[in-house]
Amino acid sequence: MPKAYEFLADGFEVIEAMVPVDILHRGEVDVELVSVNGSEFVTSNDGITVKCNLKIEDIKDWDDVDLLMIPGGMPGATNLTKHEGVRQAFLRQAQKGKKVAAICAAPMLLGAVGLLKGRKATCFPGFEQYLEGAQLTHEAVTVDGNITTAEGPGAAAKYGFCLLSQLTAGDKAEEWKEIMRFKHVYGKEF
Repeated sequence: MPKAYEFLADGFEVIEAMVPVDILHRGEVDVELVSVNGSEFVTSNDGITVKCNLKIEDIKDWDDVDLLMIPGGMPGATNLTKHEGVRQAFLRQAQKGKKVAAICAAPMLLGAVGLLKGRKATCFPGFEQYLEGAQLTHEAVTVDGNITTAEGPGAAAKYGFCLLSQLTAGDKAEEWKEIMRFKHVYGKEF
């Protein structure tokens, strides 16, 4: 079973955090919510508190993780970008050729650690300045090798299905798009 860690810091955007996690869980990806606050509890930018499965300091082995991901939201994306443990985790993961993903304002972390130089990426409008060296696409979701970025809350489901298709074999993402009625609502191109 593929494994993913999603890091959460106070001020995260709920839809960007939970929609992809829900889609990945349905597709049989083991997703762990990881707090970077020193506590298992993290509060969103609109006051919703989530209990995470892990704290970043409790993770001893990173080798079995297929995907590291972060949601946007402010000041959550800034808090994640400033966290040295998250920065180092993303650098190690990417250097191993493993998958990393960020949505909305969160691609700023990828830019800050140099992962976007010469790579295609997207982000929430107004955060382009933080994507140092990126070739901006302004698409809902952009995949460039092992890096996936997404534009914002409206792209959360598309981002989740994109990650699911990268982590699972066959047409699992397409099956779940149908089961969850996304194709019915948004059309066959979704």
